[in-house]
Amino acid sequence: MNALAATSRNFKQAAKLLGLDSKLEKSLLIPFREIKVECTIPKDDGTLASYVGFRVQHDNARGPMKGGIRYHHEVEPDEVNALAQLMTWKTAVANIPYGGAKGGIGCSPGDLSISELERLTRVFTQKIHDLIGIHTDVPAPDMGTNGQTMAWILDEYSKFHGYSPAVVTGKPVDLGGSLGRDAATGRGVLFATEALLAEHGKSIAGQRFVIQGFGNVGSWAAQLITEAGGKVIAISDVTGAVKNINGLDIAKLIKHSAENRGINGFEGGDAVDSNSLLTEECDVLIPAALGGVINKDNANDIKAKYIIEAANHPTDPEADEILAKKGVLILPDILANSGGVTVSYFEWVQNIQGFMWDEEKVNRELKTYMTRAFRDTKEMCSSHHCDLRMGAFTLGVNRVARATVLRGWEA
Repeated sequence: MNALAATSRNFKQAAKLLGLDSKLEKSLLIPFREIKVECTIPKDDGTLASYVGFRVQHDNARGPMKGGIRYHHEVEPDEVNALAQLMTWKTAVANIPYGGAKGGIGCSPGDLSISELERLTRVFTQKIHDLIGIHTDVPAPDMGTNGQTMAWILDEYSKFHGYSPAVVTGKPVDLGGSLGRDAATGRGVLFATEALLAEHGKSIAGQRFVIQGFGNVGSWAAQLITEAGGKVIAISDVTGAVKNINGLDIAKLIKHSAENRGINGFEGGDAVDSNSLLTEECDVLIPAALGGVINKDNANDIKAKYIIEAANHPTDPEADEILAKKGVLILPDILANSGGVTVSYFEWVQNIQGFMWDEEKVNRELKTYMTRAFRDTKEMCSSHHCDLRMGAFTLGVNRVARATVLRGWEA
């Protein structure tokens, strides 16, 4: 099932539980605005290349729209639509004053030079600059983009609108980025996992973790879980997978990965098949890579007791049903990986106020927001007798629906 169908299905289920009016339900599902632009740039060799850029602005009932920009060859309208909708529910679950958006350019960033990426980013910004803004739509980095990409967007946008650091988040600290933003999604995963385990009388210490994905989120989660006393026994990335039942040395693995562009060849563990990583024996499984990796084909073989969705939409609805029958508890993506957008919000606040926070304050506030979001989700689970995914969806959808009605959507 593709991401859009799965997300819409979860939304409709939540709307049914909440007893939403059918006209309001339809209004909440339809995106506010979809933008598709053509970006032509001169390549380094002098030839011209054209790419298609997207920005889907899903909902702004609770505040400016917020969402990442990804550079990936598979960026297409349905996926961007699904991720924009997920952002609307995610910001509402985190209870930060934003709506949802998502964007991207269909390109392979690894095949482009730095100067080509800069030209592409600037052309994309020129095409959408009058549709984004501090109080309209605030982009952030996503797959294939980073702080440097945000710096280029900020610079290009400022040529049209004056210096506006709050127009993007996830910027380098030297340009008004927030301390702690780099680790935020991974740290949020840690706090969410702590909250879930505490419900069951457990802590991170002594639990065995398997992490799929060793990019920004996976590597920070691994590092912070290890510091908290957890044992990360297996990790994979695009280059391969490695396992050590006594626990991997994460600091050495991060160093190896940086030097060798991947974890393949790491000597602190045994190489295993990446495809079997999700079904390794462990207490907590953290998918932190692509969507749709847990599906009806492998759900029966998953041995973890808890799944923490650090990636967007890693579990298909069919797999959800199989895992529920097995008693596996899933902490859904719109709660588990909301640490990134929460610290993005802190960055935006700091930029607007022109007053920066120290890292300790950022992390302390993040813990407060993540723990509160988990508690609010559990309350919805009790009121609607549903699992954590539906608890999070009903929480998010209900908050957006209330804001929409209060603003007078029928006027």
